[in-house]
Amino acid sequence: MAHLDSPLIFDSLWHGAHVATMKNGYYNVIKDAAIGVVGGRITWLGQVCDLPNYQAQTEHDFKGGWVTPGLIDCHTHLVFGGNRAGEFEQRLNGISYQEIAKQGGGIASSVQSTREASEADLLTSAQRRLRHLMHDGVTTVEIKSGYGLSLASELKMLRVATELGNTLDVTVKRTCLAAHSMPPEFDDKDEYIDYLCDALLPKIVTLGLADAVDAFCEGIAFSTEQVQRYFTTAKELGLPVKIHAEQLSSLGGTRLAASFNALSADHIEFIEEDDVLAMQQSGTVAVLLPGAFYTLKETQHPPIQLLRQHNIPMAIATDSNPGTSPALSLRLMMNMGCTLFGLTPEETLAGTTIHAANALGIADSHGSLEIGKVADFVCWDVESPGELSYWLGGQLMKQRVLHGVSA
Repeated sequence: MAHLDSPLIFDSLWHGAHVATMKNGYYNVIKDAAIGVVGGRITWLGQVCDLPNYQAQTEHDFKGGWVTPGLIDCHTHLVFGGNRAGEFEQRLNGISYQEIAKQGGGIASSVQSTREASEADLLTSAQRRLRHLMHDGVTTVEIKSGYGLSLASELKMLRVATELGNTLDVTVKRTCLAAHSMPPEFDDKDEYIDYLCDALLPKIVTLGLADAVDAFCEGIAFSTEQVQRYFTTAKELGLPVKIHAEQLSSLGGTRLAASFNALSADHIEFIEEDDVLAMQQSGTVAVLLPGAFYTLKETQHPPIQLLRQHNIPMAIATDSNPGTSPALSLRLMMNMGCTLFGLTPEETLAGTTIHAANALGIADSHGSLEIGKVADFVCWDVESPGELSYWLGGQLMKQRVLHGVSA
């Protein structure tokens, strides 16, 4: 038995800054805080003046600023071939999306470029994009497939997502979004869904390449009936589900996803109260994507007050993709969440920490600074945590810590 006066032993001790823990989605400020870490987990958290006798292998002084949980980008499409900057310029020169699509543009362009790209090329380009997010304070990122739309290409994308987590100091969660759009070799949507259920999803599970399954439920994509079949297979295979829904119209995709206890429903500009009540019942997180709203010049806002009224957790993400949200800054999305959607700075920080963790099913270990959780945190050169939603750009990050180690 250890002596009562035995010191606490830390692998590392971090101090010299104030902390916003984001427990339960609120700042929960600890002034002049210290964080003790053992084995990559937080084992002590409180004010420096309350530290008991301790020994630390390494000790770190932030020398001012604010510490928050590492940011979590819970909805991205970071792995893709080519880009669509040329289409962006075409649209601004008056060429319609329909004309661009006839020329082979849109998602079809990204599918072709992704299929043609080598795995090494996809890894290199995705690493470049992901490093931008990391420099902006991201410690965990979700990456979707969905620009392959064939077994070989979807597997290629998910292998690249896996390798990103192996080669960079970031935690990667992988989502299979094979039900994103129609591939050129299929004419019938039902036949394609059959292919996904019979061949693609079982193979991905066998290889252990996905942590969740996603689908795009819209008139331009897949119906609720088709998504239901896809989700039923995913659940039978043991994969949780997420959904792109109610972005362009109200089809009931969010209610469908809630019936499967979906981790999240994303975009959701057109959700109604019945959808929100279903989300409340299932614990489904609302993921707001202001970058796509901005880029597409949308006018239908997500019903923020309705979500607040029913205590639906709201996450914020970049939706980083080559077509509708070429975003490389999660902090910019936080600002857009405030200016475009009317969220508060505290809500956007919760939306990129604890609520984003919930949207990935990892809130028991990530998303807030609490004893027992993974020691992922960032020290910012700011005078208040609200500044993270205030500044447009700039390098605010002083230090990034992943599993208790400076990264």
